Amino acid sequence: MPFGDVLYLDCAARAPMLRGVHAAARLALEANAAPWTQSFDALEAQVEAVRALAAGLLDGDAEAVAPVPSAAFALSTAARNLPLAAGEAVLLLEGQFPSNLLPWQQRCAETGARIAAVRRAPGQGWTNAVLAALDAEPRVRVVALPQVRWDDGALLDLDRIAPRVHAAGAALVLDLSQSLGALPAGIARWQPDFVASVGYKWLLGPRGLSWLWAASRWREAGVAIEQHWSARDAGDGWRFPVEAPPPPRRGARRFDAGGLDEPLPLAMAAAGLEQVLAWGVPDIATALGKCTRALDDALDAHGLSAWKTPGHAPHLTALRPPAERLDAVFDALRRERIICTRRHGLLRIAPHLHVTPEDMSRVAAVAARAA
Repeated sequence: MPFGDVLYLDCAARAPMLRGVHAAARLALEANAAPWTQSFDALEAQVEAVRALAAGLLDGDAEAVAPVPSAAFALSTAARNLPLAAGEAVLLLEGQFPSNLLPWQQRCAETGARIAAVRRAPGQGWTNAVLAALDAEPRVRVVALPQVRWDDGALLDLDRIAPRVHAAGAALVLDLSQSLGALPAGIARWQPDFVASVGYKWLLGPRGLSWLWAASRWREAGVAIEQHWSARDAGDGWRFPVEAPPPPRRGARRFDAGGLDEPLPLAMAAAGLEQVLAWGVPDIATALGKCTRALDDALDAHGLSAWKTPGHAPHLTALRPPAERLDAVFDALRRERIICTRRHGLLRIAPHLHVTPEDMSRVAAVAARAA
């Protein structure tokens, strides 16, 4: 544990900054002090290099990827482009993170469509609940889902869900903010229309630089929600004709957001992505799975099996103490310098590679003493 006496388990909110990311940020800050040394061509090459790194965690196609300021921006782009009409439905999870809820609520308000919320029956997993909702909702036009729930780490089986979405004739939109970089992304299998992810959390980069992936049809015909010069193919000229704008740049670059061609966040993003790729996402998932299994096993050993989250992802889970003990358990963890998130009656546990299985056994022991 490299943070003194702190056991940090809140990587689903924000991961600790890697030394390599910190070093890259310092170099970029120093370069920014002398802007005359930074050419436009070099900056454009930096954008393209980071785009390619992000693509390496998706389907490898840099033509499909656009830098955007937030996952909400990416999801709003999806909502702007996908056809939706009165009486049709957007299917999403009850309790889904607002970034993948609010754009669809707005779109439904504009079109007369409606939100169809997936709710679980007692003992039912989210995957089966989604499949049941698809059967029950004949007019689903868009299905907008995470791979991993943000609050308790519940894992959705997109290999089962995606074919059913396509068979229903619906578009699939994925928010991978709580899984990209920690779980492999099966883009070729899932065939989504749009994918969104933040660039921090499991990608270990800075806030303010996120990613949009777009399927080929939207790279050819999609409309950006923001209009600015660098997403347009204007050659070397920045004085645009009044009569009509230049065409969009090729591929997903038509969705590139403005103001993100800045050396500092690009350098930090590159360093984080390079490290994730060097470690290898399958190996990251395996290592973090050992940690969360150690937590589950320790909870069993302390007689706290009911506190576990069934079907959680390898890297993200939650403790479920009784409501009357929630504050006591959270305070006990804090006194021991164990940092997690308390939300909606849960204590979210999100380790990264700085955490060991032995650390997670300690979490269960502290929780058990406060039970």
